[in-house]
Amino acid sequence: MKNLIIAATAALLSLSTAALAHEFKLGDLVINHPMTFNTAATAKTGGGYLEVTNTGDTADRLIGVKADFPKVELHTTEEKDGVARMMHVDAIEIPAGETVSLEPGGFHVMFMGLGGDPFEVGEKIPATLIFENAGEIDVMFNVEERTHEDKTDHSGHTMSN
Repeated sequence: MKNLIIAATAALLSLSTAALAHEFKLGDLVINHPMTFNTAATAKTGGGYLEVTNTGDTADRLIGVKADFPKVELHTTEEKDGVARMMHVDAIEIPAGETVSLEPGGFHVMFMGLGGDPFEVGEKIPATLIFENAGEIDVMFNVEERTHEDKTDHSGHTMSN
């Protein structure tokens, strides 16, 4: 009976890990675990994170993201004089044979104009990643619980023209 309980527990743990880790393939690119964190009810923006692995011999660039929001941009975070600022970037380089992480405090997708509709844990945000060479791929950003390790707050970030 003890072995049965251990086997069942292991199976459940592997299922929960598989549910969190999801990947998409586009040619030589592997997009791993697109996700975002839950946001406050008053948040105007939310950050999106993922990893892109280029298994090929040719570099590519992430040049855009489309989603059903008033504005979606690629951003980076720069620190100057102890103050972090999020800045728009035109593209994110994906060198051949390397993995690039979009993560809190670095490159990320900025979903702007949440309009009182916060990201809620368990929700899935459909989006299309646009690569310069590989083309477009539809992905799902899983909304996950913000942990104490991630203190990046996009709620005060506003749209600018």
